[in-house]
Amino acid sequence: MKRVLIWVLSLWSIVGIGWSRSEDGLQELKAKDRLLSFLEKDAVSPGANSLMIPLTLIQGAASKGAVCLDGTPPGYHLDRGFGSGSNSWLIQLEGGGWCNTVRSCVFRKTTRRGSSKFMEKRLNFTGILSNKAEENPDFYNWNRVKLRYCDGASFAGEGQNEANQLYFRGQRIWSAAMEELMAKGMQNAEQALLSGCSAGGLASILHCDEFKDLFPSTTKVKCLSDAGVFLDATNVAGGHTLRDMYRGVVTLQGVQKNLPNTCTSQMDPTSCFFPRNLIANIQTPLFLLNAAYDAWQVQESLIPSSADPHGFWRDCKMDHSHCNSSQMLFLQDFRNQMLSVINGFSMSNQNGLFINSCFAHCQSERQDTWYANDSPRIGNKAIAASVGDWFFDRTATKAIDCPYPCDNTCHNLIFNDVTSTITISESTRLTFTPLNLLNSFLITLICVPNASWGFSLDSD
Repeated sequence: MKRVLIWVLSLWSIVGIGWSRSEDGLQELKAKDRLLSFLEKDAVSPGANSLMIPLTLIQGAASKGAVCLDGTPPGYHLDRGFGSGSNSWLIQLEGGGWCNTVRSCVFRKTTRRGSSKFMEKRLNFTGILSNKAEENPDFYNWNRVKLRYCDGASFAGEGQNEANQLYFRGQRIWSAAMEELMAKGMQNAEQALLSGCSAGGLASILHCDEFKDLFPSTTKVKCLSDAGVFLDATNVAGGHTLRDMYRGVVTLQGVQKNLPNTCTSQMDPTSCFFPRNLIANIQTPLFLLNAAYDAWQVQESLIPSSADPHGFWRDCKMDHSHCNSSQMLFLQDFRNQMLSVINGFSMSNQNGLFINSCFAHCQSERQDTWYANDSPRIGNKAIAASVGDWFFDRTATKAIDCPYPCDNTCHNLIFNDVTSTITISESTRLTFTPLNLLNSFLITLICVPNASWGFSLDSD
């Protein structure tokens, strides 16, 4: 009897701590997902007169292995052009972070970022995707496409994890989508722009020359990366959060084979996932649109919760106006690093720049930042006008803002009002119910396969 009791208590302890650890990890993944949703909410939230475009799944994609993380077919939203824009195409690559571990990819496939089962059936087209001249003066009547992001490696992975039924097929999704769009009329394009936001902004850099190669030399083709200049920066604890994440993405998802030879022949694959090591060798004209104090990078790369366990940076992280002088110096150094990255790039006549000193992220998809009466400006020129001038070769556009706080046109993101939904320091209660125990133990086997088992209870 004593042995049975010891066995039961031991099993109870193992399952309990497994639940606690897996729940901690799950809460962190949910928090990261909520942060991405918060950053995207203005782009996807419909208004009274919203342009809602239906989702189209790519038929036959599965037969080519071009599937989302969970094996479902990828999709896109297409709004046809009209008038003078009938033969012009704009492809917007959706953003949404990355998954760099089996655990994070298993979680991701239960969301719209890893499965078309959970994608919105209709999506709001705003900003650079708007069909109104007063909202999108240069691209409003083009064929406008939003390619959904469901692979977690910036459309660049190739492989799978059979044990956890994970499909890393970002490169195949890219190829299948381009093939379908070419068949739907893009092959006749007179001009085309590949754009993307965040992880999609990185993807527009990675795939820029591939996109150009789809068309004859007579087609005017350019690329736009919005919030895609991710830096290998040092976080507040001296670590390299983003490099560590990218190493996992590249290794787990088999990205190396799809990275450019011009980089991988000289550097390790992880370094070749950073834009600074890619942009110099891109042959196609490229425009970099970025906030110098990119809000996502401040939150997740510079000041992740793991690097600030005592919350010294918390107020500054949530609201830049609460940063003290030493904290602001740290953020100014991040801006300086970004300017260093684009220094050589800016010398090319064919390239364009709009680097404003704002705490923002993804400014092309939001109407208030893309083109509005009070939208951000550099030299009294809005983002949409700057991109249009560059694409149509009206004027050279190399706009770099003065340092914070000189720009009063910024639409800075403040996180204080959503602290409860985006922080990842939520306390964990251990609630023992049979269903919770069984479910949590199974999640732990999948998500924490190498955990060292010990016993501890979190308390409020």
